Amino acid sequence: MSFSEYLPTQLQIQYQRLDTPFLMVDKPIMLHNLSRLRDQIEVLGAQLRPHFKTVRALEAMAHLLPSKDAPITVSTVKEAEALVDAGYLNIVYAVGISEGKLPRIAALNAKGAQVRVLLDTVEQAEFMSLYSSEHQCTIAALIEVDCDGHRGGIEPDDPQLIAIASILHRGAARFDGVLAHAGESYLCFDPVALAKAAQNEVAMTVKAATLLRAAEIPCEIVSIGSTPTAHSYQDLTGITEVRAGVYGFFDLVMAGIGVCQLDDIAASVVATVIGHNKQKGWLFIDAGWMALSGDRGTAGQPKDCGYGLVTKSTGELLEGMQVIGVNQEHGIIAAVEDELLDFSQFPVGSRLHILPNHACATASMHQHYHVFDTQDETYEIWNRIQGW
Repeated sequence: MSFSEYLPTQLQIQYQRLDTPFLMVDKPIMLHNLSRLRDQIEVLGAQLRPHFKTVRALEAMAHLLPSKDAPITVSTVKEAEALVDAGYLNIVYAVGISEGKLPRIAALNAKGAQVRVLLDTVEQAEFMSLYSSEHQCTIAALIEVDCDGHRGGIEPDDPQLIAIASILHRGAARFDGVLAHAGESYLCFDPVALAKAAQNEVAMTVKAATLLRAAEIPCEIVSIGSTPTAHSYQDLTGITEVRAGVYGFFDLVMAGIGVCQLDDIAASVVATVIGHNKQKGWLFIDAGWMALSGDRGTAGQPKDCGYGLVTKSTGELLEGMQVIGVNQEHGIIAAVEDELLDFSQFPVGSRLHILPNHACATASMHQHYHVFDTQDETYEIWNRIQGW
């Protein structure tokens, strides 16, 4: 992180005024992350459909998308509603659709949006077609393809793929394409494994699209993506779009996988040292799981980062220190890996930054983000869209 104690005076004053804990975003780092992936995907001939689920702030949209008609992905209908109200209309709701959400989707489409939904069962296709017929509307769907056995979806050669698409294609709803998510890429820890996961994701999704077209069912959209694979593609032939979400902020999980460096992490939680337990070798901070989240996403990685790694306000990593425990409003920092903690370096009242394990989870604990731009010398507050 480039955030420094040598901030321009007005930003330093603003930083000190903010009560802790708060989520801080280093804007230049975030913008670099966003442009890096967009350039990489567009060079390969596909379109980037960013996932809104991490940042979930309308103030970020001008940076996330090049225009209001550009495609975006959401994980909640609430996100879609906020985006449509702000004029963003090309949306994929990338969580399996339930019948109760169809009226909200139809209402968004009635406003001129194109909100596509996701499904992977005959039952979903049937209730979608019935709803579209009864309400004289057309809701478009993508079928989720299981490319690696990680979660849901239909394997490309499963007869259910054609059956589901046929119900949509011949009914009152509409079939627009296929979508896959390479969840197993989160278990890859070297470039070779990542490249293999990315290649498999492409191959399996293109196979599904090819089989559908052979059955005379049009397949307009072929959508793939995860932040690890999005940074690992070599050939996107047959793919129309790529989705990724956490890449704007990045986090320790992504650093552990190897798709970013610690210096690429744009979001951190700023906390205050509120006590010492010298007998146990602990620092106490005013950021517990309510500020950091309880996510332990690095626990299964080669390097376990506890509940977050610790940096100075300058961004300098404090080697061997991490948040080893969290209560609701208390965090416990200790030295690990045989390091010794020098309490004199961390007086009560001093500030530390905590790098998040999982930026999506940590960001979800905060109603607002405090966004500092050390290049333009500006400060903004971004408001997170909460709820479902």
